[in-house]
Amino acid sequence: MRGSHQGNQFTGVVARALMLLAAFLLFLSYASMVVNPSKGWYMTALGLLFVPIAVLNVILLFWAINRRSRSFLIPLLALLPSMIFIGKYLQFSSGAVEPVSPTVKILTYNTGHFMLGRKPEFKEEGGPLACMDSVIRFVQESDADIVCLQEVNLPGEYDVTKFIREHFPEYNAGYFMFVTDKGTYGNVTLSRFPITGKGRLKFDMSSNLAIYTDLKVGEESTLRVYNCHFESYNISLMKLAKSWRRDSTIVQDTEERVKRSIRRRSEQVDQVMEDIENCPVEALVAGDFNDNPMSYTYYRLMRDRKDTFVEAGKGFGATYSMLWPFVRIDYILYPKQFGAVSHRIPHLKYSDHYPVIAEINL
Repeated sequence: MRGSHQGNQFTGVVARALMLLAAFLLFLSYASMVVNPSKGWYMTALGLLFVPIAVLNVILLFWAINRRSRSFLIPLLALLPSMIFIGKYLQFSSGAVEPVSPTVKILTYNTGHFMLGRKPEFKEEGGPLACMDSVIRFVQESDADIVCLQEVNLPGEYDVTKFIREHFPEYNAGYFMFVTDKGTYGNVTLSRFPITGKGRLKFDMSSNLAIYTDLKVGEESTLRVYNCHFESYNISLMKLAKSWRRDSTIVQDTEERVKRSIRRRSEQVDQVMEDIENCPVEALVAGDFNDNPMSYTYYRLMRDRKDTFVEAGKGFGATYSMLWPFVRIDYILYPKQFGAVSHRIPHLKYSDHYPVIAEINL
């Protein structure tokens, strides 16, 4: 009996220690939104792990309740703030407003260089070019007023202006493309509204970028649309899993690459925010942020803006197909005085990202 009692005591001590650790990690995950990653890159990692850390706290909460232990208060108190943040990942009901003219439909889509065109079903039909044709057809059928595309990869000596004129003749266009020996790639913004200005924000030591277009959306109204593609991690989890036993340096190299990407992304976000703060008109920010909602990236760009998924979405908000339903990295953030009418995430197979389509009242 004495041994059993000591065993229970030991289990209780270990459980409380685990609860305190899990609670501490969850609070650090909350803090990841306001801490600039350049001052602590690991905070971004804790933000990425928000969902599994929160789930761990839920498991510990029910374990403590089942044992009728007062220590249930530890995970309970840790989880209370998560009630505010869980809606950025999962919406049980839509809070969409009624459409009021003028309503604008916006599409953002990371096309993934059309790399999924190498999948068997596309290889038979023509590989990446067939995948590109499918994306073009989807964009045409979406009937969006504003289209923000990232990682558009045009092989060979494609004339970008001619390409847009042939496939999207009803749109005005703003774009910036990097030129390589294999072709061109970059960001493209299409608009049914007249474009009164455009530009590019150059990121140091990066092939990622942000472009902006000023759109005349009314007789006296101008809206600036930022089409962003922030720094990605540029790592392959599959390659890492296969190689870490054979290559002793790959883990260290991956860690350095992650640190570098996180620091660069925070600098890029600050650069975009500086431009937004000096912008004389309302700004809408869309694109592939390569960061989840519990992040400095999201927190900074949400200033004076709302999230179409939070306001009008339903179900899971995840947009990265390889890790669905856990990873949400593509967004449409709009000026807070506008209203979100709808938000959809079509599960298409043409890229490793899903497109995001939203309608807002201007």
